[in-house]
Amino acid sequence: METKNILKSLREKNRLTQEELAEHVGVTRQAVSRWENGDTQPNTDTLRLLSKEFDVSINTLLGSPRKLVCQCCGMVMDEDSFIGRNLDGSRNEEYCKWCYVDGTFTYGNMNELIDACVGHMANEGFSEDQARSYMERLLPTLDYWKRYEELSDDGQFDEYKKKLMEEINDLHIDGLPKVEKLYPLAGRYVNLEYRLPNGTMVKFLDDNATYLGTELASAFGGDRCFGVIAGMDFILACTYEKDGLNPELVVYRQR
Repeated sequence: METKNILKSLREKNRLTQEELAEHVGVTRQAVSRWENGDTQPNTDTLRLLSKEFDVSINTLLGSPRKLVCQCCGMVMDEDSFIGRNLDGSRNEEYCKWCYVDGTFTYGNMNELIDACVGHMANEGFSEDQARSYMERLLPTLDYWKRYEELSDDGQFDEYKKKLMEEINDLHIDGLPKVEKLYPLAGRYVNLEYRLPNGTMVKFLDDNATYLGTELASAFGGDRCFGVIAGMDFILACTYEKDGLNPELVVYRQR
């Protein structure tokens, strides 16, 4: 679709008049009309405002002329929902939501990122050796790793993860092995629904947020795994069968 059609479609989807959209982004109604007629296009600053207003990438507003590739892990971001966010909530089209969360990079160690990626790629037709070799060649070519000293946070996020793991392990949950690694997890993939003692079904996570967590086999053996998920203000531990079936909440604790 062309930009003019995209803008009109998004405005109508959000039930805004041309006057209302103009007010939201600081332009005249005539400017919005010219965009939708294809006479002009929004400038760069206005595109940023429209991106935030409609919660889509600038690339989407422009008709997706670019192939967006995460400059930390190399993943193709072919959906806006994969794109990371800056501290102000705007989308950062250089990084995916697993590598960049609310203005913070989640990986400060290339080998740790390779380990995380290999686990997923090995399930998509790659052998582990092939996946590892591919990532070892790819990552050094990406902007984040080229500019690591400039972009990194000097280990602050790694310290945050270390503190989280200490808090989780201090819970001494029966059957949960020691947590030694946490990985970025997209909310929509780990937002399981649990049955409370009163029979109510409830979810605790936000599908659109990114959390830190891991999956571990139970120390007691059997078919159930532990899932651990943490955010800035909570720790959640649960057990479930393969593919997240029959989940049971073990701990939900405010931090």
